[in-house]
Amino acid sequence: MAGQSRHHRNACCAGPKIVEKIKEVGALLHSEPYRHSYMHCWRHKTPIIYRATTQWFVRMDGERETTLRQAALQAVSDTQFYPAWGKARLHAMIASRPDWCVSRQRNWGVPIPFFLHKESEELHPRTPALIEAVAQLVEKSGIEAWFSLDARALLGAEAEQYQAMRDTLDVWFDSGTTHWSVLRGTVHPGQFTWPADLYLEGSDQHRGWFHSSLLTGCAIDGRAPYKGLLTHGFVVDGKGHKMSKSSGNVIAPQKVSDTLGAEILRLWVAATDYSGELTISDEILKRVVESYRRIRNTLRFLLANIADFDPVKHALPPQQWLEIDRYALALTRQLQQSVAADYERFEFHRVMQQLQHFCSEDLGGFYLDILKDRLYTAGADSQPRRAAQNALHHILQTLAGLMAPVLSFTAEEVWRIVSNDVDASVMLTTWHDLPPQSDETELYARWALLREVRAESQKVLESLREAGKIGSSLAAEVEILASGAKHDALAGLGDDLRLVLICSKVNLQRVDTSQEERILAVASAQPKCERCWHYRSDVGTDAAHPEICGRCVANLLGAGEPRRYA
Repeated sequence: MAGQSRHHRNACCAGPKIVEKIKEVGALLHSEPYRHSYMHCWRHKTPIIYRATTQWFVRMDGERETTLRQAALQAVSDTQFYPAWGKARLHAMIASRPDWCVSRQRNWGVPIPFFLHKESEELHPRTPALIEAVAQLVEKSGIEAWFSLDARALLGAEAEQYQAMRDTLDVWFDSGTTHWSVLRGTVHPGQFTWPADLYLEGSDQHRGWFHSSLLTGCAIDGRAPYKGLLTHGFVVDGKGHKMSKSSGNVIAPQKVSDTLGAEILRLWVAATDYSGELTISDEILKRVVESYRRIRNTLRFLLANIADFDPVKHALPPQQWLEIDRYALALTRQLQQSVAADYERFEFHRVMQQLQHFCSEDLGGFYLDILKDRLYTAGADSQPRRAAQNALHHILQTLAGLMAPVLSFTAEEVWRIVSNDVDASVMLTTWHDLPPQSDETELYARWALLREVRAESQKVLESLREAGKIGSSLAAEVEILASGAKHDALAGLGDDLRLVLICSKVNLQRVDTSQEERILAVASAQPKCERCWHYRSDVGTDAAHPEICGRCVANLLGAGEPRRYA
């Protein structure tokens, strides 16, 4: 049988003539063209020509007490992987890999400066010294010094018996030995330390740079040149397709930076789980913009409400704050500890998830929502307002520090305003030192219960609003029937309970555990204060100020309304 590949039909001109001759003499049994798979160059899309030639290998196993494979497997076990699944992947590659072929038959690259005997093809007995001599020539005259070298300059009369090998090193050997030239200080003395804290690259480098660095490191030092490996996926479009110019689905980073700003690009990178593929599209970037806007608006609110706050003059210890302020401080500490731990694990997407949740839920949806009344209606220099500003000041400094590694420009902008110094930099600071509190565990438990009640109350108030009976929640009065620990937690807030629920009045009643706990709401029949917008029976009791309530009169002209401090 004779046949030919379609890929080679034009190149193999002798094939058809051979078939014709066999047919002519009556020896052809059958002939037909057929398609078969053949190795192609991934870049040029052309067939690869196979050559049988001598190659040079690095032995993985041998007669040494500790083989290269054993040293490499131990090094993998000693390395921290991010994400953790990388350890099993690299371990399996090392355990099953053959000897490392380090020679290549190319006209470019770093040469293997060997002199081989023309008859025996054995290495010259002075090979180590000759390698050093060639290295000195290359250092002086560049890589071409080897390819233009006259062997007689190094071998003298022996040059007739030896030939210079023209093979080049595997390029992975080049990159895999950068730890020697870069980290050991031969390139930039004293700038880096060995071993590296982290090698970072795409997941394909388990087979590439991570792999070759591991083998060369173990061969030289008996260990990996790194303490940790971080691998990430590749960027794909919104449909999960690989980006390519021919497909027209490429989103250029420079374009994103020019149109949306560098912070949006940085936020997208950090907020995406890099352990898999990183998906990007115009729609995804729009959502990132919204996330950034929420964070930035939170920062603007905090800055605006501490504009007249002097951290030296107006500082108050947490013991003089309201309990909700101390709870906000506890939440901030919890955030900082959790985010710092995520940074240590390089889980940046979790960092951004927590920052966004804190800004939108813990601050915007809870603490700041409640705090507005005190910030806007309490006396400008009163203890309730200054207590709130103390909490906001600590929260703002904490947020600026936590977001600095990702939203660096935004954090820097905030820091210069907070520090009142245009030359100050958040990059020169550590995590913010929050004031200590000894009862934060109790605060978490109590306020978790209070937030549950608040969420239930908001549902009831929303139903009243949808029915057209109230506009703002301040136009309502709430009745709560509660028992046990829930009643005690609510009662502990006193009159501040209505401020937490953002209504004008709360009637709290204790019921037995056998009775149903309920939350009811009705529209208030009281007049509305034009200053604080609360509906109160004491609106107009001060003849000089008929449009405002008694608490506003006290806040403006008197000692201020009474509040419960920690």
